[in-house]
Amino acid sequence: MKIAQVAPLHESVPPKAYGGTERVVHYLTEALVHQGHDVTLFASADSRTSARLQAIVPAALRLSSEKRDPLPWHMMQLAQVSSVVENFDIIHFHTDFLHFPLWRKMRTPHVTTLHGRLDLPDLKPLFTEFRDMPVISIADHQRDPLPMAHWTDTVYNGIPVDLYDFQAEAGDYLAFLGRISPEKGAEAAIEIALRADMPLKMAAKIDVVDREYFEARIRPRLNHPLIEYIGEVDEQGKNELLGGAKALIFPIAWPEPFGLVMIEAMACGTPVIAYRRGSVAEVMKDGVTGYIVESEEQAVSAIDRIDRIDRGVCRSYFEHNFSSDLMARNYVNVYQKLIMQQENSLPGTYHLNRLKSRTMPQGAVWKQPLAATSAGVSDKL
Repeated sequence: MKIAQVAPLHESVPPKAYGGTERVVHYLTEALVHQGHDVTLFASADSRTSARLQAIVPAALRLSSEKRDPLPWHMMQLAQVSSVVENFDIIHFHTDFLHFPLWRKMRTPHVTTLHGRLDLPDLKPLFTEFRDMPVISIADHQRDPLPMAHWTDTVYNGIPVDLYDFQAEAGDYLAFLGRISPEKGAEAAIEIALRADMPLKMAAKIDVVDREYFEARIRPRLNHPLIEYIGEVDEQGKNELLGGAKALIFPIAWPEPFGLVMIEAMACGTPVIAYRRGSVAEVMKDGVTGYIVESEEQAVSAIDRIDRIDRGVCRSYFEHNFSSDLMARNYVNVYQKLIMQQENSLPGTYHLNRLKSRTMPQGAVWKQPLAATSAGVSDKL
């Protein structure tokens, strides 16, 4: 199958440090290539991929030495994709909704994974207008604010099973990983660690919009001997931080669309203590991969009994439910379904031409697509 993956240009694919969406796009692209598909990645020029790379911006925008306006570059990226749209069986967007008006006129099947929060008031009229655009959620909970959207399926994020090392023995500290911002719960993580009298290692980026919050609310607390701020870390740094932790603290204060760090921790065998918000109850299994709590008091209590969680079971739960290979196979099922729907709706000549032009991986068999059901999480361990 000829597949185009269209990534945001804010970070490289994969990111140098922080970057959830671009990281998922990288894992998906590599898994699709490994499964024999012909994949083209539209991303920044400093990206690394086994697919064919098509780039228009010389470096990812956030860390570029030259300050750039993201909008013109993303518009040029869409122009580039639209100019070669007939070369693909399907276009998979990861760039929110900027392409919606243009892609109403395209015949090539397409789908958009929505990676961000969707509970913003301006999105309701947008998705009411563009209710014909097929979209994918990364957790069922993510759909709640936009029931009018054209939901095609839910596909959970995944990471390579060999990316993180399983560590059977827990360390003596707690970990916080992600972004320093009010919604990510950095203050709550510090308070939980202090109340539990345990060291906390914080590895997180600070966006420009959150700099004032960091200076006012977080920096003054970094003087405490139990609190250590590491800054942004790369993949190896995350492997060491998460694998050596007794638990990951995830006290979010917003409807987290997925929370990639939760499965990264589970891949290391590290249990998670998370607030019951957003996708947490879909990604975690309470009492099996950690504890889902409602308050700082419950989080401290969960730390006291965290040794009851089997780190080997955490790892097995990750392998069964959140591998990048499973994610890619679930996306291929969606692609097949959308391609068949498009072909059945088009004139016969175009239908035959598309079938003749399709290039399948060597030895692959075109399968009838599965029914449109969510890629559910397995309880099997």
